[in-house]
Amino acid sequence: MFEDSENNIGQRPEERNSIEALKEEFFAIGVVPDHVAIIMDGNGRWAAKRGLPVEKGHSAGVKAAKAAVKTAREAGIKVLTLYTFSVQNWKRSSLEVGALMNLLSDSAFGEVGELVKEGVRVTISGDLDGLPLAQRKALQMVVSRTSEGKVLVLNLALNYGGREEIVRAAKRLAVKSRSGEIDPKQIDEALFAQNLWTAALPDPDLMIRTSGELRLSNFLLWQCAYSEFFISNKLWPDFDDAEFFRALIDYANRDRRFGGREVK
Repeated sequence: MFEDSENNIGQRPEERNSIEALKEEFFAIGVVPDHVAIIMDGNGRWAAKRGLPVEKGHSAGVKAAKAAVKTAREAGIKVLTLYTFSVQNWKRSSLEVGALMNLLSDSAFGEVGELVKEGVRVTISGDLDGLPLAQRKALQMVVSRTSEGKVLVLNLALNYGGREEIVRAAKRLAVKSRSGEIDPKQIDEALFAQNLWTAALPDPDLMIRTSGELRLSNFLLWQCAYSEFFISNKLWPDFDDAEFFRALIDYANRDRRFGGREVK
């Protein structure tokens, strides 16, 4: 899974050298985001440009996701969150949704051994109970099998929606307040965050969106309050390690102030 990125196949020597130069530049700066989140957009357009069915685009997108995991490990990122399937994606055709569900379970069973070997721990953010039984069992298996991973957390946003997550957290706190478990006066940002699907994870330092789109699409609305954004014009299946390192370099050169002023 991680040894040979298919994004490198067919590249000219000078292109491979440019990737090495990007890596050298990134590691020389020495600023690594703890948590990178990616909106993987453009599978359908990638397939359409090639006269292929959308399912082929999603298959290519899976390969790009594997390459992104490899790059995240190499860069020293601690958490990689991938927007895998949103609650709004159920509106797509039954054929496309079925293909996505099959890819999900096939990838879980096909990659779990390599994930364990490479120290990748898989977590899920989203309504897992709302997925079909076969996919739910496959995901529960991969979460369990990879639970000891220490190198990278691969957080899959599945059946996920940012507004839905916030409403769910509000309802949970309302129930706890009504039962007397907590005093409403105790509710602050920290307690609210503890009731989100991402409670165990730091907020994303860097949010990447591919295909040139300029919107969050209901993704990590609470968590991205102070995230840095990088918009790539590449369609997701074309998002390779070079583009990932460009995003990391761009992030590393920014001055994050979190609402404060620059001190001179």
